[in-house]
Amino acid sequence: MADQSNKFEEITISTEPIFQGKVISLQVDTVRLPDGNTATREIVKHPGAVGVLALHPKGMLVVEQYRKALGKSQVEIPAGKLERGEDPMEAAKRELEEETGYKCGTIRHLSSFYTSPGFADEIIHLYVAEDLQQGEVQLDEDEFLDAEIITLEQAEQYMAEGRISDAKTITAVYAWKLYALTGRLG
Repeated sequence: MADQSNKFEEITISTEPIFQGKVISLQVDTVRLPDGNTATREIVKHPGAVGVLALHPKGMLVVEQYRKALGKSQVEIPAGKLERGEDPMEAAKRELEEETGYKCGTIRHLSSFYTSPGFADEIIHLYVAEDLQQGEVQLDEDEFLDAEIITLEQAEQYMAEGRISDAKTITAVYAWKLYALTGRLG
């Protein structure tokens, strides 16, 4: 059987750069559709990110920070943008330590997923960190957040209240719940 993974591929005819920012860029592509017609696609380019499900004997490490795009504070797992050419696992360790002060004895990849494939290429690599040792928080100069350890019950309550509402943290909470129920992650 023929590979059909790209059977609806849209061929790029032209790309118009619209915006180049510190974190993202925006372009408009003109594409040829599978039926021969053309269309435009607005595409956000992002370098990718990492998130860390950091498991402590008392619970999961989270950070609370203000998210301007939402106009409110959110409780999230430690996370951050990949630097150009950075190994995702190293970025996960870096973000965990910078945002929470904790270093991990063990870390492993859980999953990678696209956040909004309809218009963005951002991919998040989700890691599980255990055997945590407390160190010192090292926030970026424009980062203001509080770190805490929450229980699974608190995480579920925060989700019900909308304090946890981002995909990476919800995915991490459900992975943690699966782990609590079965002893397996993923």
